Amino acid sequence: MIRPAHAGAFDVLRGDDDLVLGRVPGAVLQYALSQGLVQQNGELLEATPQARTFLRRALAEADTERFSAQHGELTDAVLVENKGEISEQSRIVRRNLDDSPLSSMARLRDKAGAAYFPAEAIDAGERLASDFERGHLQPRITASWEPRLAQQQKGQRSSASDLSDSALAARGRVTKAVMALGPELSGVLLDVCCFAKGLELVERERQWPARSAKLMLRTALMALARHYNPVKASSPAGLRHWGEAGYRPDMARLVG
Repeated sequence: MIRPAHAGAFDVLRGDDDLVLGRVPGAVLQYALSQGLVQQNGELLEATPQARTFLRRALAEADTERFSAQHGELTDAVLVENKGEISEQSRIVRRNLDDSPLSSMARLRDKAGAAYFPAEAIDAGERLASDFERGHLQPRITASWEPRLAQQQKGQRSSASDLSDSALAARGRVTKAVMALGPELSGVLLDVCCFAKGLELVERERQWPARSAKLMLRTALMALARHYNPVKASSPAGLRHWGEAGYRPDMARLVG
């Protein structure tokens, strides 16, 4: 509730015990009403859904982050560049947790409260998406203003020759990953990780049952994680036999 405090100001009271929660200048209250952030019903004030969006944008740490804060959840992350190389560097960056389908899915939980998509599965999907982007495999959606004479002619080298070595290597890694997973799993993986499609859209396009894309995606991501980090075969345990010159094993005993 609101109550006039003095000239040009109002006290905001809690409805059940009239506890004063704060004092608001009349100009601020009038502005909130005019912008549709609150609505007044007699002496009662109620926040509208637009108020939450307004507050998230206003409380953003920097002006450049206001739109991102309004449409996602920002957090700090460590970005490692040239990992494993001599020139490896790390720096703190701001990351929007809702900037891609995988970022949002990383926060999904199962019935026991554990992450539905393990961290290694999310990392594998992000790695595939990075290679897909680095290999310039995204379809062109803008008009090309290059002159027709610049287009490929008969006998001309393929466009792949114009790509850098890193882009060609990225394309090779994407191809190996897709071939390793096969057509049954690679389709949903490319749709979500590389083309940023939501699970509901994938289900509609593929005519899958509801909530089945999440299970298929989890299976595909776990298989992709094993492709990137295969399980190392265990080596024989130490030395098993000393053999002198001319030693030959007893094959009958070994077989028998």
